[in-house]
Amino acid sequence: CYTKGPGIGGPLSVGALIVRTLSLLYNIPIVGVNHCIAHIEMGRLVTGADNPAILYVSGGNTQVIAYSQQKYRIFGETIDIAVGNCLDRFARQLKISNDPSPGYNIEQLAKKNIKERKYLELPYIVKGMDVSFSGILTYISDLYAGRIKNQKAEDYSIEDFCFSLQETVFAMLVETTERAMAHCGSSEVLLVGGVACNVRLQEMMQTMASERGGKVCAMDDRYCIDNGAMIAYTGLLMHMNGHTTPLAETTFTQRYR
Repeated sequence: CYTKGPGIGGPLSVGALIVRTLSLLYNIPIVGVNHCIAHIEMGRLVTGADNPAILYVSGGNTQVIAYSQQKYRIFGETIDIAVGNCLDRFARQLKISNDPSPGYNIEQLAKKNIKERKYLELPYIVKGMDVSFSGILTYISDLYAGRIKNQKAEDYSIEDFCFSLQETVFAMLVETTERAMAHCGSSEVLLVGGVACNVRLQEMMQTMASERGGKVCAMDDRYCIDNGAMIAYTGLLMHMNGHTTPLAETTFTQRYR
């Protein structure tokens, strides 16, 4: 099996080439796997979630998903950049280290001396079931750079900026996920994708789910971030159910849905 998409073109093309080569050499079938579904299936396996509303959040994707009529259906998503991309780009402006990841370091700064944090009011952009992060990123970037009139960046610490950005974007995600839970009649929320490692997101989602009599199914970074096990496991499930990919169709698609 291999990742058919979505993803970055270079790695996807290498994976497709290798899997075709191995298939021809050893006369074995190929299974093209959707990267997003692989995250979900691994999450369901690890957490034991039955019929959850799913929040898939990463550097390249932000989607609210649920299973209906033999397919995963997208109930809402970002209309511009992903939440992980928003956090990473602001971390770059703050010159925050990439080790181990920008989002993780924003999380650590946001919870530092939490009782002393000051909240900056930021744009809150939810449009039905969809969300938007590019305007929030522009606003907080301009504020940090001193380009917003009547507001002084020096009145706030870097920790305040990180805290405010996290609280705002995560609140948007909690709101849209709660709507999906109500629509589907689900009592579970499954968090998948790299940003799902964020403990603050898990806490906020748990508060919402508990108020509805539900629970959050979350994982640590071993299975939240991209990993080969999730592709292998999903490929196995597909093969067991009779799904294979003909050689002529073993292409890749960066915006695979």
